[in-house]
Amino acid sequence: MTKETITFPKDFLWGAASAAYQVEGAYDRDGKGPSIWDVFAKIPGKTKNGTNGDIAVDHYDRYLEDVDLMQKLGMKAYRFSVAWSRILPAGEGAVNEAGIAFYARLIKALKDRGIEPILTLYHWDLPQALQDKYGGWESRQTIDAFIQYCRVLFTRFGKDVRYWVTFNEQNVFTGLGYRWASHPPNVTDIKRMYAANHVVNLANAAAINLFHELVPTGQIGPSFGYGEVYPATSDPADVLAALNANEFNNAWWLDIYCRGHYPVRIFRLLTQMGIAPTVTDADTALLTSAQPDFLGINYYHGGTVARPTVAETDTTAEKTFAAIDPYMMAADHDQDSPEHYLFTSVENPHLQKTEFGWEIDPVGFRVALRSVYEKYQLPIIVTENGLGAYDQLTPTGEIHDPYRITYLRDHLVQLYGALQDGVPVLGYCAWSFTDLLSWLNGYAKRYGFIYVNRDDTSEKTLTRIPKDSFYWYQNVIRSNGATLTEQ
Repeated sequence: MTKETITFPKDFLWGAASAAYQVEGAYDRDGKGPSIWDVFAKIPGKTKNGTNGDIAVDHYDRYLEDVDLMQKLGMKAYRFSVAWSRILPAGEGAVNEAGIAFYARLIKALKDRGIEPILTLYHWDLPQALQDKYGGWESRQTIDAFIQYCRVLFTRFGKDVRYWVTFNEQNVFTGLGYRWASHPPNVTDIKRMYAANHVVNLANAAAINLFHELVPTGQIGPSFGYGEVYPATSDPADVLAALNANEFNNAWWLDIYCRGHYPVRIFRLLTQMGIAPTVTDADTALLTSAQPDFLGINYYHGGTVARPTVAETDTTAEKTFAAIDPYMMAADHDQDSPEHYLFTSVENPHLQKTEFGWEIDPVGFRVALRSVYEKYQLPIIVTENGLGAYDQLTPTGEIHDPYRITYLRDHLVQLYGALQDGVPVLGYCAWSFTDLLSWLNGYAKRYGFIYVNRDDTSEKTLTRIPKDSFYWYQNVIRSNGATLTEQ
């Protein structure tokens, strides 16, 4: 495949992505209220070197410079998120017109340069006021606040933005926030996690229905952190474990998004353990009524599993949990968890890893796209895919990142393979456009095509410097993928 001429669809959305908290800064300016991340990141010990997004990479003030660089790169699409508390400082109630104005300027700047905006409604930064008032996503009252927020954005920007993402990686922010206390709201209670996750599902469905009412010419869908799970061997018990793992890690969310029902096997187990969410008839009616127009897929890696290690009847152990890789949910060996009745995570000897310990699996990208499309029959936008690494600025002011070029090229070749297989992939948004705050990992874990001159302890100059990967991606876009076969 890699020796043939590669040509992507002429309208393919070549892009890159970001998230408000990770890039904007200006955390308390122009009427913006605090988010749960503004508060959580300042809890001692929660983030690397106490890093936070108060200034981030100052996209709020430098957005025109950034958008000009996007145009220079040749981007056809830019996926960004809106900070809810910049629009509704209290999470509900009065609208902050200064916040609306910022995103209006950003959207206009993008469209003036021929770049399609892809707007994410929620990328983890819930207004702190809603956490304090209602308990955040554990309360159905937060659904009403979210719908008010969505209505404001749909009304103000529905004519200018075609593609919308409801929630980014719901599987990650609920797990890390409510199970492992690695994200806000800093909770370790798996029953509360499943309850909050169900509330988010209801909010997602309500938002999709409202969107189709208010923006009939647009398209909307959730963005999910997907990783295909392989069996460790051809032993049927391992194959069954992989089926279980894919239902637990992926279908638990995707089946709800696309079918309105939870996977039967997983719901049965969670019920036996006393941690399943309460689902009313009205909930089911809402969930089955909402149909996304596409699925956003964030792909970094999947996992490999073997048969489970405990008997299904043993559910008596105390339930405590620890934080691990958010894309492969698996508890420690000495803890009771749903995973223990379904599968055991193991190393994959065929895959290399990044500097941060994530497996590198380009073929798994093609497998993932195939699997998702065959099961749900919806177009796909790749909303994230990228490599975090310790990039170094040379004495002459350059950044040589051949490892990122190799990573992205190998994944894009497999994406092209999925297109040839018949999967309707509308676009690809690399993570990320610029370097940014990597949530818990500070500023040293760099993903961008653009190097930002800052570190964990100082904002320095915040100068933007294109990396070698910038010019490589520029050529990929200019050739519509043809240069992917070049070494």
